[in-house]
Amino acid sequence: MAAMSSRYRVRATLLAVALALLAGCGGSDGEDDGEDDGAATTPPTQTAAGTTTTAAGGGVQLGPAFDSMSALPGALKTVPPWAANNGSSLQLRLREIGLQPLREEGQVVHIHQHLDLYVDGEKVTVPAQIGIDADGGFISDLHTHETDGILHVESPTQRSFTLGQFFAVWGLPLSAECIGSLCDEGDRQRRVWVNGEEVTADPTRIVLAEHQEIVIAYGSREQVPDPLPQTFDFGAAGL
Repeated sequence: MAAMSSRYRVRATLLAVALALLAGCGGSDGEDDGEDDGAATTPPTQTAAGTTTTAAGGGVQLGPAFDSMSALPGALKTVPPWAANNGSSLQLRLREIGLQPLREEGQVVHIHQHLDLYVDGEKVTVPAQIGIDADGGFISDLHTHETDGILHVESPTQRSFTLGQFFAVWGLPLSAECIGSLCDEGDRQRRVWVNGEEVTADPTRIVLAEHQEIVIAYGSREQVPDPLPQTFDFGAAGL
């Protein structure tokens, strides 16, 4: 239907593929999942590789740093705007970072975060359908549906995920000094906050937890958004 949102068009495509290949295996529509949601609300204490995390300011959990993303297939080594980058290189990136393309959204871990990006004081759109290949009929554990900045972590296995893994799925290089082709230079710095608390550690180490508000801003200190987003109304989004 012409009025159907991109999220539900993608889900319809994925469901059709899942029915054909998996003979009736279904997924959630994003409503409350009971005990699964309860298990995922508290940040896991281990990363996907089984490494115990450490705490940062504001209670943020930190896993190991992510290796350089610049060599990933289709890496977006550019300035914004940044595309969803969900073409032929997506599946190659997933396999290179140890994630399997999924035929449907997982429900064992089902949590959400909100990401705000700013460059030189200007808001940068987080694209829809990061981590989703509707034509290929697969989806990543880490993805977006709309241009609302909401990150969806929907995995069929109990594990933790990091902000670095999301950016690797996207193919947008993120490191301790850079985002895309923008790197620290003088007062123009890449700065990160989670729930209003600045995180000075490598942002790829941030373990994703339920209902985090994550802000990444590149530019001078004077260009930091004021007021700085500290929370996001997930309830209004039905999450």
